[in-house]
Amino acid sequence: MKTTNLGYPRIGQKRELKKACEQYWAKKIDLDTLKNQGQIIRKQNWKLQQQIGIDIIPSNDFSFYDQVLDTSLLFKCIPSRYKALIDKNIAKEDLYFAMARGYQNDNIDVTAMEMTKWFDTNYHYIVPEFEKEQNFELDSSKIINEYLEAQSIGIKTKPVVIGPVSFLLLGKEKENGFHRIELIDRLLPLYLNLISELKNLGVTHIQFDEPYLSMDLSKVEQKALQNAYETIHKHSPSTNITLANYFDCYGANLDIALSLPVQTLHLDLVRCPSQLDDVLKSNQLNPTTSLSLGIVDGRNIWKNDFESSLKTIDEAIKELGNDRIVLAPSCSLLHSPCNLELEKSIEPEIRNWLAFAQQKLTEIVSLKQLSLGENKIETKLALHNNIHAMESRRLSSLIHNNKVKERVAALTNKDSQRKNTFEIREGLQRKKLQLPLYPTTTIGSFPQSTEVRNWRLQFKKGTLSKEKYNELLEKETKDSILFQEEIDIDVLVHGEFERNDMVEYFGEKLNGFVFTNYGWVQSYGSRCVKPPIIFGDVDRPNPMTVKWSSFAQSLTKKPVKGMLTGPVTILQWSFVRNDQPRSITCNQIALAIRDEVTDLESAGLKIIQIDEPAIREGLPLRKQDWKQYLEWAVNAFKIASSSVENTTQIHTHMCYSEFNDIIEDIANMDADVITIECSRSQMELLDAFVSFNYPNQIGPGVYDIHSPRVPSTDEMILLLEKANHQIPAQRLWVNPDCGLKTRHWKETKQALIAMVKASKELRAAVPEVI
Repeated sequence: MKTTNLGYPRIGQKRELKKACEQYWAKKIDLDTLKNQGQIIRKQNWKLQQQIGIDIIPSNDFSFYDQVLDTSLLFKCIPSRYKALIDKNIAKEDLYFAMARGYQNDNIDVTAMEMTKWFDTNYHYIVPEFEKEQNFELDSSKIINEYLEAQSIGIKTKPVVIGPVSFLLLGKEKENGFHRIELIDRLLPLYLNLISELKNLGVTHIQFDEPYLSMDLSKVEQKALQNAYETIHKHSPSTNITLANYFDCYGANLDIALSLPVQTLHLDLVRCPSQLDDVLKSNQLNPTTSLSLGIVDGRNIWKNDFESSLKTIDEAIKELGNDRIVLAPSCSLLHSPCNLELEKSIEPEIRNWLAFAQQKLTEIVSLKQLSLGENKIETKLALHNNIHAMESRRLSSLIHNNKVKERVAALTNKDSQRKNTFEIREGLQRKKLQLPLYPTTTIGSFPQSTEVRNWRLQFKKGTLSKEKYNELLEKETKDSILFQEEIDIDVLVHGEFERNDMVEYFGEKLNGFVFTNYGWVQSYGSRCVKPPIIFGDVDRPNPMTVKWSSFAQSLTKKPVKGMLTGPVTILQWSFVRNDQPRSITCNQIALAIRDEVTDLESAGLKIIQIDEPAIREGLPLRKQDWKQYLEWAVNAFKIASSSVENTTQIHTHMCYSEFNDIIEDIANMDADVITIECSRSQMELLDAFVSFNYPNQIGPGVYDIHSPRVPSTDEMILLLEKANHQIPAQRLWVNPDCGLKTRHWKETKQALIAMVKASKELRAAVPEVI
């Protein structure tokens, strides 16, 4: 029996990589310093896994920005618009960052590549772009250098590579007339060359990640997958190939997966615990193939239940024997915080229920030792402590609140219905709000400067009084309202200077949540989030946002939006309790948000935005499971938003998602206005709303806030004109793609001034203002 890991967090225990990248982008450190920080993190990760006792340790799981973008560079799949940068002979790393973030310097202005969610996680990847006559070239330097780097400290690793079929399916065709899977014959020879190069270095194990095996694949895609791995096996039969699927069952792809000539097949037994029985009973598993049992949850933070896992492992051993079993996390630990040992402030009883990435690897090693019957005191103690932790959590009085349970049980259909239809509400809202055509707004947050973050840190440490902290926040809020009035934005926001993260802020004010100090996970690039942990029943003891929203509204006669995070997004972007259905937890959160919505309306807010960027993210990977999820997810949003009067306008916001398949459900959410990310896709995402004839108002984002480049007014007008060809002017809003918290004020002001100017120019071209 062996142990392995599919990937380890690359940000560093205290976000060292984030800080280094941002310093490099700000020209505060040079490229060698940035590379050195990456090397330090990699070596720490490898040594840690070796010390814990992991037998097969991954390499090439590190990335300075994104593993899919790394794969695009691996095969020199670089969009033609970056040719000017290539001709300029800029450093490969600068080209890499330009593809991720855009580039605006030296008379070169090039947009970033599109970004979207990694399956049903909150991780975002850079979408590969493919042309019909796409040329691929191999540049294996990153993989080889990192393998040799690990070898130099005495660790032989298993390089991890996104498999050829998933890499193609993760991308997009940038011209009509072909399907990207047709490029497999051009791409596969480079995979064979890569395997040869690695084999010549002495590599014996390679992990190919094919997460698209958890999706509904067409017959053509299945055939491409089968041909690819048969070709790989013929090319290099002695190399131990691990085929890794995760996030769901193999489903209808199971027969294909079992037929592939790979040495190890990985099963995600957290998301699909029944899969092991399916495999063992199928009698189709090749007698030389081992099973990698993804027994420890790579995406949540709860301790593994050893007794349950040992039963599963024993079942596999009886059928296959010890030698054909590999123990692993369910997926890469990229989605887990690094180290629970850093958390000193979590209540000890709750802390005893948790395991972060480092602890999860220890669990895997302990499960191996217990399965092999090791009789060491440490092994017995590990089992005893685990059983005690499981029992403590089951019986804890911290978890349950009967009043919350009763309120959820009492919900009826009436609680999720607005008082009238959108057609009636729209007329009443126009009369009350008196907004012009192409009304301008932002998504919610404004830049949080170093000063603002320092105030919050000092306040939390107790070195800044509450009175002084509030005084500083009031000034920042006043300045933001004044700025918005000066540039003539139509619907204002208060800027959210009092907030840390859009989910963490609310979790801190709700019962049933607990927080970490170092529980960071990567969302995209250098953007890290610190998800709250939902351990118990959720309710709202006091108003959460009314103070700052009503203060901002008191400063202006223009409407200010109340800004809330929706129940599905709070659920998706938290580490969620796994002892009850997620739908119940979501309804508990929805009721808490509903109370806040009611209080905001009572405080005089005429517009309330309830952000749900994660509603598409939470969609199960297979269509057969969509209906059940969408019913409770959409209903939770409606519970949160339906208590208001007809004249109160409800907004929602979604970003970095494909909407085509769920557009009817988005319409069923019945928000008066939806704002969406559209600029990176050049308004392509709007197509779904047009094809469906989306009935309500919509704000397609006109500039990309995840890039530092400032678009021109003409560029925004062009995007709005594209939108206007599809959406009537009376229903169009003008806004950025997303919140502006991570941007700098200089670029933000320039972009928003250009955005307002674009709106006014379009407005002036319309003969009548409605």
